[in-house]
Amino acid sequence: MSVAFAIEPLAEDALLLRFGDGIDATINARVHAAAHALRAVNLPGIIDIAPAYATLLVRFDAFVRGGEALSEAITRALCRRFRGSDELTAAVPGNPAAQRVEIPVCYDGEFGQDLEAVAEYARLSHGEVIARHTAAEYTVAMLGFAPGFPYLLGLDAALHVPRRADPRTRVPAGSVAIGGAQTGIYPRELPGGWNLIGRTPLALFDPDRDPSCLLAPGDRVRFRAIDADEFAQHAERRA
Repeated sequence: MSVAFAIEPLAEDALLLRFGDGIDATINARVHAAAHALRAVNLPGIIDIAPAYATLLVRFDAFVRGGEALSEAITRALCRRFRGSDELTAAVPGNPAAQRVEIPVCYDGEFGQDLEAVAEYARLSHGEVIARHTAAEYTVAMLGFAPGFPYLLGLDAALHVPRRADPRTRVPAGSVAIGGAQTGIYPRELPGGWNLIGRTPLALFDPDRDPSCLLAPGDRVRFRAIDADEFAQHAERRA
């Protein structure tokens, strides 16, 4: 059985590996397994590898290697590494580059501006929304929208809530939000239309930090509920 993916040129110095369509945990797992494998192979000419939900962007130096030659090399490398799509998926949990990160979140008061609306839509109490949100382990499917913004897969189906009809022009940094089947964290003040259910005092993106992003694609995330006092203590340590 061959590994199921297609390679298409995206620019004169970029290729797009397509493993499927839409938001699907199995497909996303294959994307991350392929990304890890290509980093390990370290093919000449590759500059950057960026996972998305169902695709993998490969940027390369066109003066070192042409797109057609690199496409053939990528195909050979992945087919040698994985016998089939099942093995490609199974490779993800063993990815040594992935980290497990606990994110403290205060769901109280002003931090959870849309918590009541989410609870009403889901027909749950505030406590049940928080309990379900903190019970899951999430996977960072991709970073996008803004530097450090993690799109997280693993949200309890009961918490799948449509985006707001009236997006905000300013969402506070650290806001933890739900948009459809996803949850995510705003790394800095940004416009946004997701439902705000809490806020973390952690800095998701800091250009003076190495690495700048707290989370990376493929990482595992759990949320931990904290109160306003603990939030303030975290904020003071950052100041």
